[in-house]
Amino acid sequence: MANLTIGGIDCTVLAAASGTPLLVYDEAKIEEQFAAAINNFKSDMFETEVVYASKAFSCKAIFKIAQQMGACLDVVSGGEMYCAEASGFDMKNIYFHGNNKSEEELRQALETGCGHIVLDNRMECEKLVSLADQMGKSIEVLLRVNPGIEAHTHEYIQTSGSDSKFGLSIKEEEAIRNIVKTAMDSKYVDFKGFHCHIGSQITETEGFEKAVEIMVAFVRKMNDRYGIASTDLSIGGGFGIRYTDADKPIPLGEMVQILARTCERIMAEQDVKLNKLLIEPGRSIVGEAGYALYKVGYSKDTETKHFLFVDGGMSDNIRPALYQAEYSCDIATRLGEAKDKLYCVAGKNCESGDILVREASLPQTACEGDLLVMYAAGAYGYSMASNYNRAGRPEVVFVKDGKARRVLRRETYEDQLRLEADEQII
Repeated sequence: MANLTIGGIDCTVLAAASGTPLLVYDEAKIEEQFAAAINNFKSDMFETEVVYASKAFSCKAIFKIAQQMGACLDVVSGGEMYCAEASGFDMKNIYFHGNNKSEEELRQALETGCGHIVLDNRMECEKLVSLADQMGKSIEVLLRVNPGIEAHTHEYIQTSGSDSKFGLSIKEEEAIRNIVKTAMDSKYVDFKGFHCHIGSQITETEGFEKAVEIMVAFVRKMNDRYGIASTDLSIGGGFGIRYTDADKPIPLGEMVQILARTCERIMAEQDVKLNKLLIEPGRSIVGEAGYALYKVGYSKDTETKHFLFVDGGMSDNIRPALYQAEYSCDIATRLGEAKDKLYCVAGKNCESGDILVREASLPQTACEGDLLVMYAAGAYGYSMASNYNRAGRPEVVFVKDGKARRVLRRETYEDQLRLEADEQII
């Protein structure tokens, strides 16, 4: 019988130091993924930029690693922007996304020197132009366009269809032209080009290659038909990872290399010149670097299932309940033992849908006090965590070369009460 080690540290040592539920990141794996993206996304025909999609997992520690590795940053809220600024991130290397950016957030972007905004619609463009003109602050913009690619993924994370809440359909040429003209007429707003994103957890190249083909043709059409010159094109992110044996993702370095070569070929075929091509990996940077450790509690047998309960659940990882996401897991303190019993791993939240792994082959000797590890838990678990049932968000530690550091402390009951008030406001 053996214990799982992460970054050179035994899981039981980590759990004893930080408690459970615990999210552990292998810092070397994060750096490896950043390097794979940055070193392989290269071209002699155009500049390339790797933009970390921070909604996958955001904190000051990961932002500092992104900057050290040479990546830019994608933020989708004032909160993520504030965290980036607090981490010391170079604000000119930030891209601010979102379909409903508030006036306060747009002001924040301009005041803090955010380098780029990805415009989502006409109203936002008009508001940004007005604010930039009032404040005398310059900013570069891209416009989000939906190429209509239906990625092979869950409907909730398909983002490129004509009915998507994000961006404009590529068919709306007049509306797109008018938005770009509004931006270009401003003294302070510098239109750079277009952005697209076809979905998430995509494990094949076909969708991305088709999106590149459509978007490069669109860049050419908008220039030929309306005189709109683009220098930059972002093809988004959504690169898939391995959650279970059923997932067969292309390694990130190989994937981005294919995309760079594809764009070179299509640009040559369509006689289109671009200064810069951008990608936005998030899940593929942090997902497989993350391990969720839980303590096993009670077990229960029914007519059809063997339940194994753990001390976390949908409050720290809602993806299985929200997306029917699947994970693989092990009893981290019984590696090497025969996996001879099929369990349903359930959380402690007061919901029947609080299931983390529906069918997990684990040792029948699994018992109270064991540690269970859920693999590839580094993306969207902590980001989407909640205080449902007044559960506290878990602690997060980074491990590397046999050393561990706390980057997000465990949320206590006192932390949860800090916003409680009894104040007359009207």
